[in-house]
Amino acid sequence: MNPTPTPEELRELFLAASDPSTARALALASSFSLVVTVLWLVRRRSLREEYTPIWMGVAAALLVLSLRLDLLHALTRATGAWTSSSLVFFLGEVFLVAICLNYAVRLSRAGLQLKNLAQEHALLRARLDRLEGSSARPSLDG
Repeated sequence: MNPTPTPEELRELFLAASDPSTARALALASSFSLVVTVLWLVRRRSLREEYTPIWMGVAAALLVLSLRLDLLHALTRATGAWTSSSLVFFLGEVFLVAICLNYAVRLSRAGLQLKNLAQEHALLRARLDRLEGSSARPSLDG
């Protein structure tokens, strides 16, 4: 009977498994489609130019990792992950948290600007009402 493998032996077995060519092809197709989609959205002005470097960087990183799976395996070993797919999933989650934090900061800033604008509008409206009220009164000189 075979002894039960240790967790470290199982991890090494997962890391030593070969990558199917379909996974590489799917990763390459996804990388290229992301590049094309980002460029198309920028061209249509649906995505602002300030976000283009972020998304092109993500697409480039995916493309490099798709072409050089040995880098992905080295990063997987360095981080202590069990499989490359779990590392990619984790990095995706980190990226989404960073994007959410970025949007939270922008929304907070926009909310503050909106509050200040509403206050300025109220002050201007009150001043305009005062000016209209003083010009509508009959003159005492009369």
